Amino acid sequence: MAKARMNHTMMDWKAIPWHKLERTVFKLQKRIFKASQRGDRRTVRQLQKTLMRSWSAKCLAVRRVTQDNQGKKTAGVDGVKDLSPPERLTLVSELSPAQPVQPTRRVWIPKPGSLEKRPLGIPTMKNRALQALAKQALEPEWEAHFEPNSYGFRPGRSTHDAIEAIYKGINRQPKYVLDADIAQCFDRINHQALLQKLSTYPVMNRLVKNWLRAGYMDGEALFPTREGTPQGGVISPLLANVALHGIERYIRQAYPKQGIWQKGQPTKYRNAVQFIRYADDFVILHEDLAVIQDCQQRIGVWLTKMGLELKTSKTKITHTLHAHEGHVGFDFLGFTVRQFPVGKHRSGRNSVGKLLGFKTLITPSETGMQRHQRMLKRLIKTHKASTQEVLICELNPVIQGWSNYYATVVSKYHFAKLDHWLFIALRSWALYIFRRYCASQNG
Repeated sequence: MAKARMNHTMMDWKAIPWHKLERTVFKLQKRIFKASQRGDRRTVRQLQKTLMRSWSAKCLAVRRVTQDNQGKKTAGVDGVKDLSPPERLTLVSELSPAQPVQPTRRVWIPKPGSLEKRPLGIPTMKNRALQALAKQALEPEWEAHFEPNSYGFRPGRSTHDAIEAIYKGINRQPKYVLDADIAQCFDRINHQALLQKLSTYPVMNRLVKNWLRAGYMDGEALFPTREGTPQGGVISPLLANVALHGIERYIRQAYPKQGIWQKGQPTKYRNAVQFIRYADDFVILHEDLAVIQDCQQRIGVWLTKMGLELKTSKTKITHTLHAHEGHVGFDFLGFTVRQFPVGKHRSGRNSVGKLLGFKTLITPSETGMQRHQRMLKRLIKTHKASTQEVLICELNPVIQGWSNYYATVVSKYHFAKLDHWLFIALRSWALYIFRRYCASQNG
């Protein structure tokens, strides 16, 4: 063992066989997942402790926070950032659940499409690495139990999966929608309720508890954290998913899919309530308005157990096809979901061949388009003195990323509109460069 440790400390960071380490950690995580599926808690705890001691898992955790993450050059309260390879190896050897937890550094960032700002907690590099290590141990246990329609901050799932689930839920039948948002979800989660739901072994429980209650530094002042999970931490999204786990099951138990029997034969099936959640944003779909209203009340009661509540300003009931309280359709994750009445030649058919009379279209939202335009406009404005090669290199990743995000939905009109707007903006930029060149020649 001593010889193995010596080899580890003397090893060059760039010479580490990363594929071998990933396979080793994945095998352990797979065993944790299967043990959690069959309810073998004792094996889960033993394997989690093994993974927390694993040199391979520690290396991967350090690599994630010091190389892969975008925040690798952002320092916590200790000022440490952008570690060199020897410093990364030193950090691997120092990772231990017994290390002290330091408070996070509070920074304020603007909310997309809003004048409000949300707080971001930046842990120290050591705490980030230890959180990444703990996440590797806890995530497979909870992935075995998370609900099927939870898509935010989970491996192998994305916003497009949530949008696909919504489309499958409404493409054959128009429905009422509860479009809901949880008020300050990350900042108001009850610590005691979260730790009770997490129900892990004592060392991990104490570690998570210390992270939750470490406090934050805003300038030179230290503030305690009596509730919430700090946004910016590696493990915070997983803890938020754990806190919100159970809403879908709670709603489905109240409104399951049932057959309505007449003369001994099931003639009609009442559809179950469909619940789709991405992080703290979720929608509920059902053809009955009374069911949607009842679900809103039930969720409000359920959330109080975790110290949370629905955000009134962002929670509304709409209909996908007809106007309800002045609204038709809804926006979710940057997409607009709506149905339009159409004639028989454009209408789809249901499972028995009957004409639907409407068509479901999912398009980029106006808010998403405006945000994209503002970003492009800012890039063009900040590169007035740059060459066209530099400007193109700055614009291309932004345009490609936004276009790829919306490429799976009905985006032809929106892409054409943005193309025209961008052509005018770039023409103005080129005319500005030309006039400045002419002025310099004449002067």
